[in-house]
Amino acid sequence: MDVQNKYASLDDEALVRSAQKGNKNAFEELVARHRDKVYGRLMIMIKNENDALDLSQEVWIKAWKRLKQFHGDAAFCTWITRIAINVGVDHIRKQKRKKYESIEDHIEESGSIERLMPIEIVNPAQGLEREELRARIDKALEQLSPEHRSVVILHEFEGLEYKEIAKMLKCSMGTIMSRLFYARKKLAHLLAGLKKERLQ
Repeated sequence: MDVQNKYASLDDEALVRSAQKGNKNAFEELVARHRDKVYGRLMIMIKNENDALDLSQEVWIKAWKRLKQFHGDAAFCTWITRIAINVGVDHIRKQKRKKYESIEDHIEESGSIERLMPIEIVNPAQGLEREELRARIDKALEQLSPEHRSVVILHEFEGLEYKEIAKMLKCSMGTIMSRLFYARKKLAHLLAGLKKERLQ
């Protein structure tokens, strides 16, 4: 069995234990397994391919340096996603300080973002429409504060529960619930026009 196949057959937990002892081959296998997800999360947050690639490298450098701090309380995938989210938020804060818009003024609609996402389209001819809808949703996400956007990504796209998100972002569950509530309110307002178009 060659080196590549040897490590490919191990689960994340075994790879982490080996990497914590300084085994770079084991760590490279972890990178290969999770790099697309890390890059994808950063792209959702910052919308810039070059920055996302650079930040992905930063995430993995941080992960290697902090690997001995990982005690397996959560899955490695969850741990690396937390690092990626934190790196993305830090980048956004450094790039531009956006003023928080008052979302209390925009409470025409409420509810989960799932109801505003386009339904699965099976007709290939409608592919362009789907891309346009996705682009508008992405644009709406960009208008959220880094903190609100991170919670939406983790809950709505990653499917994580409040407790998991609170642990990942080192906040109280109340803070997470509050951020998600206001983020949904603002997204509902921003996507109100989109929802009306879909109903026509």
